[in-house]
Amino acid sequence: MIRYIYLLLILLVFLPGKAQNTASKNVITHTLEAPQLEGTRKLFIYLPFNYKTTDKKYPVIYMHDAQNLFDRQTAYSNEWCVDETLDSLKAQTIIVGIAHGESNRIKELTPYPNTQYGGGGADAYLDFLVNTVKPYIDSNYRTKTNKDDTYIFGSSLGGLVSYYAFLKYPDVFGGAGVFSPSFWFNNSIYTITENTPEINGRIYFMAGEAESKNMVADLYKMEGLVRKKINSTGQLKCKTVPGGEHNELLWAQEFAEAYSWLVKEQ
Repeated sequence: MIRYIYLLLILLVFLPGKAQNTASKNVITHTLEAPQLEGTRKLFIYLPFNYKTTDKKYPVIYMHDAQNLFDRQTAYSNEWCVDETLDSLKAQTIIVGIAHGESNRIKELTPYPNTQYGGGGADAYLDFLVNTVKPYIDSNYRTKTNKDDTYIFGSSLGGLVSYYAFLKYPDVFGGAGVFSPSFWFNNSIYTITENTPEINGRIYFMAGEAESKNMVADLYKMEGLVRKKINSTGQLKCKTVPGGEHNELLWAQEFAEAYSWLVKEQ
């Protein structure tokens, strides 16, 4: 099934031609006030195929860089095809994509500053996510609100901030999908891991072996630190992909497997 989905994604996303709207009919948008970010922020919300025909409640995954998740027209380059993947799996999960802050993206998705690129404003962004976005979603959609049914997921800087959020808010997020994480941005991300007494929850690490010189080494370094903090080997999966490059093709290809491992559907 996952191999079939991957082939379908290639046809949907990477054929040449003018970008057009590719978002599923199950994706809606909403603009939310974002006082922590001094403005507003657009949310892209994916609802399961049967949302309107049942009264059940659903787990939620919060994702970053929403412009790149569902729609080729809004994507910087190509999209993750999250909606097509979940439609194919008949997934029972709500996805909340938070649009990145354009010129503020680096600032918002990095917990610590980098000497060359600046940044370090993730605490305000996560305050918005946890204390504004999540309450809005829980109030307006049928969600399972507990930690074990709440996940955070992203790639690159989004992978970095997802991992950081998982550590910073252990009572909010029960799992994290961490693709191609930018652990190189500041070594303090290793220090906070070392200083975390215990990690409760599930983490899916993934990186391509052709992304950058240090990507896989950095991932394995973090994996080693995390394994010292978890209570069960079943809490952590770490995968590297031969030939995988730092792009949406890799993240789209690997999303179905990561989702299926990470999320507990009922």
